[in-house]
Amino acid sequence: MTRLALSGVGSVSAVLWPDLVALQRNLSRYLIATVVSPILYMAAFGYGLGGNIQMEGASYLEFVIPGIIAMTAMNSSFNGSGTRLIIDQIHWRSFDETLMAPIGQPALLLGKAMIGVLRGGVSSIAFLIVAFILKPDLHINLLFLISLLLTCLIFSFLGVLSALLARSYEDMIMFTSIIITPMAFLGGTFFSLSYLPAGLKYALYLLPLTHASICLRASILGQSVPYVSSLALVGFLALFSGGALLALKRKDA
Repeated sequence: MTRLALSGVGSVSAVLWPDLVALQRNLSRYLIATVVSPILYMAAFGYGLGGNIQMEGASYLEFVIPGIIAMTAMNSSFNGSGTRLIIDQIHWRSFDETLMAPIGQPALLLGKAMIGVLRGGVSSIAFLIVAFILKPDLHINLLFLISLLLTCLIFSFLGVLSALLARSYEDMIMFTSIIITPMAFLGGTFFSLSYLPAGLKYALYLLPLTHASICLRASILGQSVPYVSSLALVGFLALFSGGALLALKRKDA
């Protein structure tokens, strides 16, 4: 059993390693590229539009920071795994060679997803450090760390699933335009869902980013654990990882 576990870890590491080296070589440029936009959102919404607004018993800046963290994790994780995989498939045409390697499909899938998790985690933590400098009384606990990890995993597997289903760069761009970008603004990132009509509010609960924002916000604002949203994140993770595995099996058939 131990030998099999080590073999699985080794397979995941083998798949992850090239992407990890690429990230390490371009880490400084990657951080600048991924942190600038969240900082601008925080400045524009937190200080500009919402400077004197109170929401859910906190300042609007405190309210919007966890939403921006969730959005940053979503964008970085999705693009980190999906874009890398679509490049491997279409540009380098190296993914077919990876499929022929003696690596199990779950290990291959996890290895491709983990680079998105790492990129999402690095981007989110970098922005969180900036947020701490501006707002040092933010609450960070185990709920925050688990929610951030689940968010990165969910959107990383969604990126892998999208790349496996896409036939061209245009397909990935279309998916980003009609799914990821609207979700960034509608998933409870910049506003509370309690202000919305009931029909629209329940529709937005179908978005994984909504539950990620709720869980991260509950931690930072010191609220009680949102168990329904936590379970929803686990459900989305199972849905996207299972879908990605099925897409990989069909591609490898």
